[in-house]
Formats: sequence, C-alpha cells, structure tokens
Amino acid sequence: MTTAAADPAATSTALLAAHHVRKFFGDDRTPVLDDVSVELRGGEFLALLGPSGSGKSTLLRILAGLMPPSEGEVTVDGARLDGVNERVAIVFQSFALFPWLTVLQNVELGLLAQGVPEEQRRTRALKAIDLIGLDGFEEAFPKELSGGMKQRVGFARALVVQPEILFMDEPFSALDVLTSDTLRNELRELWADKAIPTKAVLMVTHNIEEAVSLADRILVFGANPGRIRVELPGLPAGDRRLQSAARTRLVDTIYRIMTSPEEDAVALAQAGLAPPTVRPPRATRRRYQTIPDVSIDDLTGFVQYLSGIGGRSSLTDLGRDLQLRQDDLLGVVEATDLLGLADVQEREVALTDTGRRFAEVDLDEEKEIFRQVVVEHITLIRFIVSELEAQPAHAIEAERIVDELEHSFAKAEARRQFETAVDWGRYAELFTYDDKAGELRLDEEHRLPPEAYAMRKPRGGGRRAKGAPAEG
Repeated sequence: MTTAAADPAATSTALLAAHHVRKFFGDDRTPVLDDVSVELRGGEFLALLGPSGSGKSTLLRILAGLMPPSEGEVTVDGARLDGVNERVAIVFQSFALFPWLTVLQNVELGLLAQGVPEEQRRTRALKAIDLIGLDGFEEAFPKELSGGMKQRVGFARALVVQPEILFMDEPFSALDVLTSDTLRNELRELWADKAIPTKAVLMVTHNIEEAVSLADRILVFGANPGRIRVELPGLPAGDRRLQSAARTRLVDTIYRIMTSPEEDAVALAQAGLAPPTVRPPRATRRRYQTIPDVSIDDLTGFVQYLSGIGGRSSLTDLGRDLQLRQDDLLGVVEATDLLGLADVQEREVALTDTGRRFAEVDLDEEKEIFRQVVVEHITLIRFIVSELEAQPAHAIEAERIVDELEHSFAKAEARRQFETAVDWGRYAELFTYDDKAGELRLDEEHRLPPEAYAMRKPRGGGRRAKGAPAEG
C-alpha cells in the first residue's frame, strides 16, 4: 500500500524523526546537511535517494545516534534522542564481518553484547540464519562466502536483535547485478509478509530502480549541502516488481529530478506524476552550472562507445553493458548532454551531430571540437578564460577562481568544481595549470577570439540556463 506523504510537523505518531537537522564539518563549518526534517512511521519502508556525497549516510548516522547534529534534534517516539539509538540496527554496504568468526558467531554478536544467555542466543541466531536463507553455512567463515552470502550474514546479524527499526546503508551496491536483484526481491517478500521483526525500514541508496522497487515513500536528496529536494509516494506494494507505465513514469521522473540539480524538483515531480504532497525547497541561485565529476577519459570513451553501437541507447542498457554504478552513469550522461555532445530524452541517450563528429575525428580535431563546445556551454570555463584574457600577463592565481566558486558552492565542492574545470580546460588547450605555483595561464597557441567568451545563455535553457551567470 502506498503511504501518503506526511506533514513534517505532525511528529506525534512518528517512530523516529529529524527536526531541522544541520550538520557542519571542519573549522570552516562546511555544511553537509542543511535543514533536513524527516519522519519514519510504523509500517513503512522509506528510501533516501540521492547522488554520492549528498549527506544521506551522514543523516542515517545522526538518526542512529552515532553522531550528533550540529543544529536541530532527533526524536524517538517524540522524546529527544541523546546517545546511541538502541531501537535501530544497521546493515552496511561493506558487510563488516569479523573474519575469524563463523557465520553463527557473527550473527550472535549483537545478542552477546545484550547479555542474552547462550542457549537463547543460539536459538535466535539459528532462526535468523534460517530466515535469511543461510542454512548450511552456520560454521562457514566469511572468506568462504560470496558477496551475496556475506550480505545475508549482515542482514541476519541486524535482524537477530529484533530491532524496532532497520537501517540499510547502500546494502546492495557492493554486489553484482544478479545477486543484488535476488536479495532485493527476497527482502521485499520478507517485508511484505511481515516475516522480519521490525516496525519500519529506512534505506539509503543512489539506485533509482532500487528505491522504486522497495519503498513506500522516496525522499530525493540534493547535494552541496545535502537537503530534501522533494518527497514522492512509492508505488502500491503489488506493483513494485511489475514493468508498468506507472513504474516507468516514476523512474523517469526521479531520473529527471536527479539530473537537473538546479531545477525546481517539486515542479518536475508535478509534471511527471500526479501531484505529490511535497515541501518546496528553499530557493538557491548560483552563477555557475554544477559540472559533473567526470574525467576526460570517461567522457571521450563514453561518446566513442555510444557511437560504436549506433549512437543511441537506453540508460538501462548502458548501465548493464558498461557495468557502471548509477551515479557514474548519470554523471557521464549529464556531462555529454551539458556539452551538447548528446541529447537525453526520457531514458534514451542519443549523440548529436557534434557528438558523432567528435567520436569519428582524429585527436587534434577532437580537441578542437571539445574546445568549441566547452567554451560555448560551460560558464565556469568561459569565466576562467575571460579572466585570463583580461590580465596583462594572461595568468591568475587558482585560489581566486576557487574563492569565486565558494560564493556558489560549499568549500569542498568548490574545489571539486575547480579541479574538473581544470581537467576539461587543459584537455581543450585553453589554459595550463601549475599546481605547485597555484597558477592558471592562458594557452596562447589556441586562443579564441574574445567574443567566444561572452557570457551567454548555455545550450538548451533547462538546468544549464538556471546555472548560468547573467548576460554580460
């Protein structure tokens, strides 16, 4: 059954809630989470979905009481949480098994810490092992197990303590595609049959299909800093395994939201679905687009691969054939779209004429094309080159650009944006960068006419236009 979206203020029935939580790290108080409010209610499976680095796992640890919020509070049944949340058990991505203990001993660990008598401990551990499909492996050591079996041990160890709430932090991302599909299906069936002793489940993931196949509600996170961009209702429980128009519409809508970080997620959701109950995000305004963290090798390799298979493919086929994590696939697709080398419509990626030429020419012509598209479409690189052109020596300190970026991004993200711009600008032979001296210098051999750097609206409007500086 689909769970209706909740009023964040109505926390009286919530098992667990975060209220206006913020988290800062470092002396400069770099924000990781910004004003996050979320509820987890009895009987629901909630997914926190977003790109890597958006603060999802940090929020999970705050809700588990493993780290305190910098601002705001966490409540359990309405009472403020201080210290570790003893009602929660966590399944981690990395398995976190003790290699010198058997499967049975690893599962018993949580009960040992609780002081459960040996006979009762053994009975409960064996029951959890049976529930999760590990019969016959009780005396095996972790080194004897496949990745899927190791994660089953992680599930059994979490469930044996009979937690009120189960947390899962990217639980299937370290597994191959077939194994993760199998475990997701089994978890869905156990949850639907009420076979696991928990009142609610909270899962962190970056995988859209995973969230859609499991969750009653989906909270889509944005990054830099982490915040809830939109809340979406999940599919009815009976429809989550089916390839239906409703499932496709939900997946496509989430994809649009995640690949359009500067756009209004609420408006995108309302355009793609029946209007969900949402809380509008706070408006943000940036001078620059967010450049995806994609290397030149990955970008050029992707365009050449797409050209080699006819210039067009679906995201599903690309993810399967290239064996890329969804974050990485979305990043490289967004980069090619941003540069005008490909167009993305629904869940199909197709090379543009420019992208086809880029894939077919020799290295010198490839760089010439890249130089033209990166100047035309990337506002940060246009800014850097125009600043270099304006200096008598055609050189500037790198920190000047980083400081400029910190008006639009958190400190760590500003540095990452700068490093990606340097990678792309070097390849385009627009400028050089001396890391030791911390200096950018114009590449005199490949200078373009000054009008090429005029600040103008990037290709296609959309998310790129929202990130662009004002004209002039």
